[in-house]
Amino acid sequence: MSKEFKPPRGFRDFPPEIMILRKNLISRLENVFKRYGFDPLDTPAVEYWETLSGKYGEEAENRLIWRFKDPWSDKDYALRYDLTVPLARFISSHLDIQMPFKRYQIGPVWRHEEPQKGRYREFYQCDADIVGSPYPEADAEMINLIIDAVKSLGFESGFEVKINDRRLLSGIFEQELNIKSPLTIYRIIDKLDKIGIDNVRKELSEKLNKDVVEKIVSLINMKGKPDEILENIDKSFGKNVLVKNAYNHLNEMLELVNNKDKVVVDLSLVRGLDYYTGPIYEVVLKEPKIGSISGGGRYDNLAGIFSGKQLPATGGSIGIERIIDAGLELGIYNLDKKTYTDIQLIFIGQDAFRYAWNVANLLRSNGYNVKIDLNRSKEDQQRKKANKLNIPLFIFIGKKEEETKSVTIYNTKTNERINVNLSDIIDKIRNLI
Repeated sequence: MSKEFKPPRGFRDFPPEIMILRKNLISRLENVFKRYGFDPLDTPAVEYWETLSGKYGEEAENRLIWRFKDPWSDKDYALRYDLTVPLARFISSHLDIQMPFKRYQIGPVWRHEEPQKGRYREFYQCDADIVGSPYPEADAEMINLIIDAVKSLGFESGFEVKINDRRLLSGIFEQELNIKSPLTIYRIIDKLDKIGIDNVRKELSEKLNKDVVEKIVSLINMKGKPDEILENIDKSFGKNVLVKNAYNHLNEMLELVNNKDKVVVDLSLVRGLDYYTGPIYEVVLKEPKIGSISGGGRYDNLAGIFSGKQLPATGGSIGIERIIDAGLELGIYNLDKKTYTDIQLIFIGQDAFRYAWNVANLLRSNGYNVKIDLNRSKEDQQRKKANKLNIPLFIFIGKKEEETKSVTIYNTKTNERINVNLSDIIDKIRNLI
């Protein structure tokens, strides 16, 4: 028995029907990004290790980033972990670029995750970021863009946008609860959906006294309509400067958000990455339970790490892998489209091949996607292959068609069969596809 060769664990092949769906969805996202005035950018898959080191937190640096040494130069490299740090590196060497700089980027990233449903070791991120604006308008535009993007992918309802602000957390944790290392606490809270509140309480208890733990648990249980939650926070902690700044920023931002009915304030939302400095958000589906499908926030200090010049920035990412998994499960998407081919040329007898070949050239020159058999197969075999691919139109060509300079068109959806002069074929097909 021959050995079966598979991709490594957490990596996948994508057959044509999956790729067609992926490209369709990515095209929808690009249209939304462009509608908001974002332009494309690309960066390398490989970065110097020092570029990524110290930007994401201990877990990412010690376990999740794919790091390797170049055997020829002995330099340390890494596969990119996200698209945000490479953007910050790019900006640091292009400080003359017009601000605010609005870019989108779509490409694969790599993380040494434990593979499971909706979680892979190689996956695509679809990012949009605004660099150069410190104002709530930029954060509001990002949330509006993300909501429009999710809707464009077919999720008109059944999702919510959870928001919070790192300054709320910092003000309460550091100044009100005297927690010296809040990032460590954020990382524990960030695991809430994975391990549950009891295990979060247990891990917090290993680092903090019981009274502080219960205050944190009470805090992260606060979730609801923005007006109500923010007013409660302001009443309890409004004298704290960081909390007040966050409160004002979030209120200004929310005034500009178009779909407020989709938005909730959730104080358990912390986002695990170290570089966030202000508003943060995630988009989650109510069903299926696969985690967030989008996330992001403000990171005003990241570009300054590379350039020494502080550049305010905000942005978000959409996870196309989870979107596809959820859409297939919910029946929003299907894999019926197995080819881009519009027309299958079916020649009856090898003598008709040359005429069929010329018809294929004519159709392609007019913008149609055409397959023609290259294995000298019999008519029934050509038809069988085309049926498996759900190709919408068949064009039959035999001796009779060649003699009369015509073709026979068969519409697989309506079962209609018509004979058309070759001179009229383009006009006729235009009405069928």
